[in-house]
Amino acid sequence: MNDYIIIADSACDLGNDIPGKLKVKIIDMKFSFENSPEEHTNYSMPCKDFYKAMRAGSVSKTTAVNVSEYVSAFEEELIKGNDILYICFSSGLSMQHHFSKVAAKELIEKYPERKIEIVDSLCASGGYGLLVTLAAKKRDEGVSIDELKTYVLEKRLNICHWFTVDNLEYLRRGGRLSAGTALIGGILGIKPVLHTDDNGKLVNVYKVRGRKASLSLIADKYGELSVNPPKEDIVYLCHADCPEDAKTVKHMLYDRYGVKVKLITDISPIIGSHSGPGTLALFFEGKHR
Repeated sequence: MNDYIIIADSACDLGNDIPGKLKVKIIDMKFSFENSPEEHTNYSMPCKDFYKAMRAGSVSKTTAVNVSEYVSAFEEELIKGNDILYICFSSGLSMQHHFSKVAAKELIEKYPERKIEIVDSLCASGGYGLLVTLAAKKRDEGVSIDELKTYVLEKRLNICHWFTVDNLEYLRRGGRLSAGTALIGGILGIKPVLHTDDNGKLVNVYKVRGRKASLSLIADKYGELSVNPPKEDIVYLCHADCPEDAKTVKHMLYDRYGVKVKLITDISPIIGSHSGPGTLALFFEGKHR
């Protein structure tokens, strides 16, 4: 059996250090601000500075990894003799899956003795990171690349993503809310609670009045859907420059269910470009999404 490596991309919001500890290779997506030619990766700019710029009116655009970049990243591992399991950012939110498949097809013709498996995570942000974490733990149990691919495909639709945004304007910019709905919602203090559905797309599920109610509802979803014993559960929280809200939800989860959040990280610029500052997201394994 050939050695293999897990590869993910920087939309997984695991922070700068954790992928290395998991022995997972990260391919960087990029973002840039309108009217500026400079491209950035997630950690070339502090998240706090990124969200400060967004609050001041800057508009950030993200760029998918192109085919040639995938070829370069994949070939580096193939030359070492490694097979590849690439778990990619949701096809419902990005072209990563398509571009990586094109690159894999090109490389397999050049390296027919190697294997490149592409798995659409149908996940984003910390949900994507949680799926990658579980995959790395499973790999460490000694499973083959084919067994791990099957595991990820079976696990992905049990990764729950529940989140709320503080400002509806960013969802409007992304085409997920009409201008009228965003305006009225802002005036009334409406805070949507969204999740990532089985197609890997963002879906507005609830509309509640006030930030506190939206945070409480997110915590409620854990109690409704979680499947693991609280003391053993792996629960992630990600926030877009709202650490106090993350702490609030962390305490709600412990007080209500006895679960300890394993990881709190920043929502990276790659994800935050579309959701905006003030986004708070909860990720865990559930009965279904």
